[in-house]
Amino acid sequence: MIRVLLADDHPIYREGVRRVLDKIPEVELVGETATAADAPILAKQQQADILLLDVSMPGPGYLATIQAVRESAPATKVLVVSGHDEMEYAVPALKAGASGYVMKSFQPMELVEAIRRVYAGRRYVSPDLADQLAGGLGEDAGDQPPHYRLSSRELEVLTLMASGKSLKEIAAQLDINAKTVSSYRARILEKLSVVSNADLVRYALEHDLVQH
Repeated sequence: MIRVLLADDHPIYREGVRRVLDKIPEVELVGETATAADAPILAKQQQADILLLDVSMPGPGYLATIQAVRESAPATKVLVVSGHDEMEYAVPALKAGASGYVMKSFQPMELVEAIRRVYAGRRYVSPDLADQLAGGLGEDAGDQPPHYRLSSRELEVLTLMASGKSLKEIAAQLDINAKTVSSYRARILEKLSVVSNADLVRYALEHDLVQH
């Protein structure tokens, strides 16, 4: 049985997903939440195999939520569900540790396929988005936002800094030393072409890397 947790702040959407999942014999919806902050807690409590996570929810940003789930419930795989098909959202989600990214305009069987694939340990992206991702690896890749050049760890440090954590707090959370965090910070500043922590926070907010 695939244990699924649903995190979305729109009741009508949750009802639609519930109806889809109710028709799949091997899937059990073990919980729902309308706030991102509760998702990591419920994922651990309910021993969820998969978290269906909406991009835009009250509370921490979706990237911070993905990271929190990885820490509190490492066995839970995150499948991001979004109304945004832009790579600006999908690429950071995948880099942050999400196992898949599917559009809210999905057909029921697409969601089922995504859940099955992610549960099996593979990644899933919507077909249209897959084409965009493939195209982004070509000659137009240089036109993508600067944070696309960040490594998954650098992106993680950026989102933690933007959420207000100090370098010392980040070091403790990631179980690395403060000097290493400072090195990540320096590389992030260079790659984003900014000069201060305030610039990093502003950039993260402008690109929806953390919740406003």
